[in-house]
Amino acid sequence: MNNQYLVDNILSIEITKEPNRKGFGRGLLKAGQLDDNVVAACADLTESTQMHLFRDAFPDRFIEIGVAEQNLVTVGSGLASQGKIPFVSSYATFSPGRNWEQIRTTICLNDRPVKIIGSHAGVSVGPDGATHQMLEDIAIMRVLPNMVVIAPCDSVEAEKATLAMAKDNRPTYMRLAREASAVITTLDAPFEIGKAYVYSEGSDVTIVATGTMTYQALIAVEKLRKDGISAELVHCPTIKPLDDKTILGSVRKTGAVVTAEEAQMNGGLGSVVAELLSEHLPAPLFRIGVKDRFGESGKPDELAESLGLTAKHIALAVHSVIERKVKGGV
Repeated sequence: MNNQYLVDNILSIEITKEPNRKGFGRGLLKAGQLDDNVVAACADLTESTQMHLFRDAFPDRFIEIGVAEQNLVTVGSGLASQGKIPFVSSYATFSPGRNWEQIRTTICLNDRPVKIIGSHAGVSVGPDGATHQMLEDIAIMRVLPNMVVIAPCDSVEAEKATLAMAKDNRPTYMRLAREASAVITTLDAPFEIGKAYVYSEGSDVTIVATGTMTYQALIAVEKLRKDGISAELVHCPTIKPLDDKTILGSVRKTGAVVTAEEAQMNGGLGSVVAELLSEHLPAPLFRIGVKDRFGESGKPDELAESLGLTAKHIALAVHSVIERKVKGGV
């Protein structure tokens, strides 16, 4: 493992866990302290999305929109047109789930640097069920012209991403989970929008992971090492724009790829990587993600296992894709 990036004893049962949305809350507060132009608006979910830290510190720069997600993003676009740096937050199933057309027309078409925070994405909302388990957000947001798409792996990276977003003059979407997840990166770990990072070097297969699935991929790397397989793990917090150079460099070395995401794999990270490889470097590919279905009510860990979103399933996918590589098939 690359100790420049990762905490010590990354696979220890004592590892710290924290919702990555808490890192966003801290990052937004710091961004507000650094720049008076940073403003925030929320759709009646201020505590849940961790915007209350900013609200309490800067009440005159915070707007409670209420349950009106379409208005949320159009207000954000208006603020951006006046030179402000607006962050707007809600649950991902509502934003961008309910207001995609307003995001498209008022933000992306006008290239307004609104920062859209979709909290409670993926299956970690558990018993709330399929209606609140936003799995399609990566697909519908990455297709929008001008839109940047980010999925941090933990709360530390979410904080850094928030600060980076505040300095970036592009429309941006960041997806966050509800449940506490492993904190795997250090305060010294680099983060730059548009960059991917090699967390574990290997020679047999490349695993490209994003969001909280990067932790599952780290566990898989250790399992595979015991099987005699050398897996290179590329953490991809920015899904758009993709770091083509880092991913292609890894695949040229390994010749096989597995992608991992807690989202629909159709249109998500798996599709992004498939598009890249098909144009530049065809290689055997296996995608780990939600396979064209909705979620359901249940405990987050049980849902992850049922949907194949665990280290075990990543390891099995690696064995499969290496077998295809050995046989010479794409």
